[in-house]
Amino acid sequence: QGQLVESGGGLVQPGGSLRLSCAASGFRLDTYTIGWFRQAPGKGREGISCFSGTDGSTYYADSVKDRFTISRDVTENTAYLQLSTLKVEDTAVYSCAAVRSEICNHAFVHYGVDYWGKGTLVIVSS
Repeated sequence: QGQLVESGGGLVQPGGSLRLSCAASGFRLDTYTIGWFRQAPGKGREGISCFSGTDGSTYYADSVKDRFTISRDVTENTAYLQLSTLKVEDTAVYSCAAVRSEICNHAFVHYGVDYWGKGTLVIVSS
């Protein structure tokens, strides 16, 4: 059955960068809007970015805008999230999802998903 597997998390110092990957198998990821979410310990899940496979529109939450970049590689059936200028408050488990929406905007967190990844941990600490 279809699944998503995240990778690329790890320990990084404030100001550093990481690239997270979201590899899809069993289905075509480019038929969905790609969503990235994060959840810090003891806090709720936050929708931080999405990428529309229909019109190429993107969305970034204010907390990550101008620091994170979402992308995808159709050939590899993989989505990415480039994390730059990382802050301590970016520490969280980062997950990707195949979202049932043709476009993405601030409301993407309200749509259903067909597939969730289990997440990859990012720790930003000095």
